[in-house]
Amino acid sequence: MMDKKRRMIGLGLLLVLCCAFSLSGCGGKHSAKPEQNTELGSYKAYYEKNEPDEAQEKGMAADLAVISAEDQSTPGYDSSDKADLLVNDTDNEIVTSYRCFKKIYPASLTKVMTALLILEKGDFNDKITLEHNIVFHEDGVVVSSLSAGDTVTVDEVFHTMLIKSANDCTVILGEYLAGSESAFVDMMNEKALEIGATHTHFANTNGLHDPDHYTTAYDLYLIFNEAVKYDRFVDTISSKDYTMTYTNSAGVQVNEYMQTTNHYLLNDYPTPGGVVMYGGKTGTTSAAGSNLILMTENKEGKRFFAVALGAKTKDELYASMSALLAKTNQE
Repeated sequence: MMDKKRRMIGLGLLLVLCCAFSLSGCGGKHSAKPEQNTELGSYKAYYEKNEPDEAQEKGMAADLAVISAEDQSTPGYDSSDKADLLVNDTDNEIVTSYRCFKKIYPASLTKVMTALLILEKGDFNDKITLEHNIVFHEDGVVVSSLSAGDTVTVDEVFHTMLIKSANDCTVILGEYLAGSESAFVDMMNEKALEIGATHTHFANTNGLHDPDHYTTAYDLYLIFNEAVKYDRFVDTISSKDYTMTYTNSAGVQVNEYMQTTNHYLLNDYPTPGGVVMYGGKTGTTSAAGSNLILMTENKEGKRFFAVALGAKTKDELYASMSALLAKTNQE
């Protein structure tokens, strides 16, 4: 009886351990969601709590504007957007913030993270031959003219992703770098946690709507701040237009002309006086609304990052952004 009882206890312990292992998600290849920091706090607080030694070694928080959850909305500032943020990058100061830790859907601002990983790990001279057509089931999805059998460089796809905001190009780049889009998404989530974007989770490479694909204005600032460290990124988001050149499956050279989705660069909306417009990224879906992140300079040569998220219309988006940009010369 004693041996039987011991065997039963051992079996029970084994079942408990197996359940714990299963719940941990260790068995899933790409389904495990990175652990999120559910307490909305500052980037600095996250690193002090989780990685104090490593953060001090890298000096990461010292090069960023930090803000607490309690101060995430500037007193006296109001907006019809879902969230806004203006950062003086030269002085590492928050100028204006409106619900900068609010969970939002980023739409195509997602492509800044996709671009960051390609900048870090890709070879822009590499040639890609598309093995299959990339098809989206949603109506009105912006795509390039690329199709199966076409050969194109990483550089051409990178430009088309950011300038035209072509959604198929993010999948092409993800498959190029990681072998599959899902594996690349895992890399995106790992990178987000690495740079302190702890309230972000990506479900795809382009920002087409998914309820499990979200971020915050502050996290977008962190991601954008990393991307602009690369001259290629800044040059690309500053371009008014671009012509992608590739070879189709018949061996014929094809040119696809495109214009930027940033309407400041096209002079469709006036840039506030004294503001130098470098460029940025737009993003729009019905669920996300109209979104825009920009890098600018004021008349004193100080650099700013501005984020406007969740405007109801394009006109309202650029009105909100212009109001933020006007503040860069009021300090």
